[in-house]
Amino acid sequence: MKKNFGDHSANERTFLAWVRTSIGLMAFGFLLEKFTLFLNYLRLALNQPPTQEPATRVIGLAFLTLGAVMIGMAALRYRLNARQIDSPELERNSFVLFDTILGACLAGAGILLGLYLALGIAL
Repeated sequence: MKKNFGDHSANERTFLAWVRTSIGLMAFGFLLEKFTLFLNYLRLALNQPPTQEPATRVIGLAFLTLGAVMIGMAALRYRLNARQIDSPELERNSFVLFDTILGACLAGAGILLGLYLALGIAL
């Protein structure tokens, strides 16, 4: 059995939770990005002119990018935590800045999506 197995398995579960959340964000971004295409096909079928929704594209791309960044950060944290688990000395590393930036990006994307839905703002 691996040394510090409980800590390593907890680290891996945390990594997989981050990856699962990131995939969800990326899928939501893809859905937003392609939903406009579906609406334009529907408008053409109803003999109406297609419209451009730049806000939907921007928000969709923001969620796709954010999901990709989250997977990269999760992999980095996983590797650093795995190294620290096996290290005999205490290492101090802080992800407070990265976590704050990621939280601010998520909040910003959520606010943009909320404003778009509530007010119909075109970016």
